[in-house]
Amino acid sequence: MRQRVARVAEGMREAAAEVLRTLKDPRIGFATVVRAEVSADLRYVKLYVSVLGPEAEQSATMAALESAKGYVRTELGRRVRLYHTPEVRFLLDSSIAHGDRIARLLSSLSEGQSVPGQAVGDRPKPGGAHPVG
Repeated sequence: MRQRVARVAEGMREAAAEVLRTLKDPRIGFATVVRAEVSADLRYVKLYVSVLGPEAEQSATMAALESAKGYVRTELGRRVRLYHTPEVRFLLDSSIAHGDRIARLLSSLSEGQSVPGQAVGDRPKPGGAHPVG
C-alpha cells in the first residue's frame, strides 16, 4: 500500500506543478511544487510550495493558491485518476530559501568574512581546535 501512496503523491506533485503553471492570477509569483504528501487513505494531499521572493510576495502567492484551491483540486482530479479526488492543502516550503542562506553563509566563511551576528574573534582559527558549545 505504501508504494501506491508514494506513486499517487508523485503523480499529484507533477500534476500540481502543471496546474500552477496554468494559473493566471497575477498574485502568484515564481512558485514551485517541491513535494506532495498523500494520506494513507488517499483523501488528503499536502502540497509543499516554494516561492521565490520577499515575504510579502510569498504570502500573496499563498493567498492566491488558497483562493484557487477548488480549481486546483478539480484539475488534479482530471489529471490523476482516483475514485475520490483528495482535499488539497497548500503549505509554504522554505527549504530552498534556507539552503540558499546556508550556501551564502558558507561562501562568506570561505572568503574570510564574518558571519552576521558573530564577532570576528569568535571564528575558529585555521588548523586549530574548534571550541565546543
